[in-house]
Amino acid sequence: MTKPEVFSVNQKIYRNEGAILGTGQKLYKRAKRLIPGGNMLLSKRPEMFLPENWPAYFSKAKGAKLWDLDNNEYIDMSIMGIGTNSLGYGNVEVDEAVSNTIRNGNLSTFNCAEEVYLAEKLIEMNPWADMVRFARTGGEANAIAIRIARAATGKNNVAVCGYHGWHDWYLSANIGSKNKLNTHLLPGLNPLGVPSNLEDTVFPFDYNNIEMLIDLCDNKDIGIIKMEVIRNIQPKDNFIQKVRDLATKRGIVLIFDECSSGFRESFGGIFNNYSVYPDMAMFGKTIGNGYALTAIVGKDSIMKSAQDTFISSTFWTERIGPTAALKTLEVMQRVKSWETITEIGLKVRKGWKELAKANDLKISLAGIPALSSYSFDDNLNLEFHTYVTQEMLKKGFLAADRFYACTEHNDEILDKYFEALNGVFRNINDIIKSGKNINDFLEGPVRHSGFKKIN
Repeated sequence: MTKPEVFSVNQKIYRNEGAILGTGQKLYKRAKRLIPGGNMLLSKRPEMFLPENWPAYFSKAKGAKLWDLDNNEYIDMSIMGIGTNSLGYGNVEVDEAVSNTIRNGNLSTFNCAEEVYLAEKLIEMNPWADMVRFARTGGEANAIAIRIARAATGKNNVAVCGYHGWHDWYLSANIGSKNKLNTHLLPGLNPLGVPSNLEDTVFPFDYNNIEMLIDLCDNKDIGIIKMEVIRNIQPKDNFIQKVRDLATKRGIVLIFDECSSGFRESFGGIFNNYSVYPDMAMFGKTIGNGYALTAIVGKDSIMKSAQDTFISSTFWTERIGPTAALKTLEVMQRVKSWETITEIGLKVRKGWKELAKANDLKISLAGIPALSSYSFDDNLNLEFHTYVTQEMLKKGFLAADRFYACTEHNDEILDKYFEALNGVFRNINDIIKSGKNINDFLEGPVRHSGFKKIN
């Protein structure tokens, strides 16, 4: 036996199961014994797509395609690396810039010049801002922004709307009641491990509900308002401007979290579309096209308070992230990627609606065009989506309830996707009309529900 370790591992797999499981499925079973939850990101767990049957791991990714560990090829019509790769997987220019950095050294005793160049670029793009700090993840950027804003204001209490990461400051909203973040993150999320003395420091408010926010400001000594400018529903009645006016009147620091929405509908924050500007903003995901980089930009009157507290980390000084971001911004600006992905997203939304109508299915759409989702207007929504993912996988597509557009999603890909999806929608309609149970057609468990992210 040339690989005895394989034999040992496979003893943990049920009899005959190994004959039908792909390499990625087997590996995920091993991962769940070694890694709590199986991986580092809830949104990437197979349970969120196709439990027990999702390939789980990739060997290669290029354009809008990726390959699993068994070299099966798929077109990604789902989340494109959780929305990080708006220029497609493996953009040649970005990857070449990163390769040059690797050849010349990534992290040293000296600082990297690229972080200065990137800071200058971001201030050029955001003339309302004066200074920048960098991190590598969206959760980090949100936590840093809160630390700086609290240091600047001398106030602890934060009003929040939307999703802002996993850190203690945010999850503390659910201390005392596990339902406060129900429409912002996940229903019933347990704040176990978050210090209890953080209770009553973070107060969620509903999107488009300015009265709710005013009430918090009147009664909770709010020093900071942090919100996603837009995610799944559109602002009404000049909501974003009203938030800005309230913050200005009360001397409250207004922070816009653009980690998800940034560079989707403009070259920078989606707040540019509304001509409403924050005191601080965060950018992430798309800014490095798959390489880790997040940025916090803000007014110097607030950002200078970063020096009055302690915010420091070794790997925030590595060179790959800023290098990738500089080249990504260059490419985005040249090709106007936000226009392309918005157009693609609109085509996909139109296709979903047309296919649903043609097959007598009722669906609801949500999100901005480049970050779109749909749900079946039926109590069996999760079951239907599980079936869609199951059948589309057989046809060579990663397809779920969400579609995150990239510039590589060309018309040829979209045509093939709609042709395949039409067949699956037709099957669902046939199952419904025949009075059969959709669960009888599932080859594994129903997918989990995942983040709500209504705001």
